Amino acid sequence: MKRLVTFAFFISVLTSAFAQSGSTRHERNYIVEGNKLYHEERYAEAEVAYRKALQENAMNEIAQFNLAASLLRQGSASGETQKEATTILQNLTRDAENISIAEKAFYNLGNIAFNAQDYAKSIDLYKNALRKNPDNDQARENLRIAQKRLQDQQNNQDQNKDQNKDQDKKDQNKDQKQNQDQNKNQDQNKDQDKQQQQQQNQDQQKQDQQQQQQQGGISQQNAEKILKAMENEENATRARINAEKKKNGAPSRRPVTNPW
Repeated sequence: MKRLVTFAFFISVLTSAFAQSGSTRHERNYIVEGNKLYHEERYAEAEVAYRKALQENAMNEIAQFNLAASLLRQGSASGETQKEATTILQNLTRDAENISIAEKAFYNLGNIAFNAQDYAKSIDLYKNALRKNPDNDQARENLRIAQKRLQDQQNNQDQNKDQNKDQDKKDQNKDQKQNQDQNKNQDQNKDQDKQQQQQQNQDQQKQDQQQQQQQGGISQQNAEKILKAMENEENATRARINAEKKKNGAPSRRPVTNPW
């Protein structure tokens, strides 16, 4: 895939424009110095030169654009230098009198959005660059690449959604299976508890029967002893009564009294 055009390309293009912009000699010298440092990849020093040009003339659009380019070369994707550069370029897309500078500001903003993987935004910015200059082949090529990346991104998102749905379905099935297994285990536990209870009842019944049998034998023995004791006591009572009768004999008559 073709690599996106870098910011450095526009520095050499724009230097030919400031001679006709009514700028002072000091402005031009600082911009030339900044461009030389920029191409030597001494971006921080180039930044200093462009800021000096802007001190001479804060409205110099070329110095503003090149300052933004040097800041972008120094900054990270979320750094303060990129924030400042983005603000400068956005102002140029709105306020620049030079159409070429506005075009290239849109283009560089498109590159920033592209590098941040905000492909939808980069597409709009590349289109704006092409509206300013339909012959900008680099913007057209980057537009095509951004459109392809956006399509791939959307396809991946749809695929991720489908995968998430499948995973959610699997998770639901897994949860359902776990619930079924838990219910099955609960039923098995209930059956086991029931069987254990039945077994305990049977054991208790058997133990009660054994105790009753033992208690029944003891009761019979006790009953026999009691009956025997009662018979012995009754026989002793009869013997005592008979002995008393024999001792006392038949009852005596009353003596007849003498007649009157």
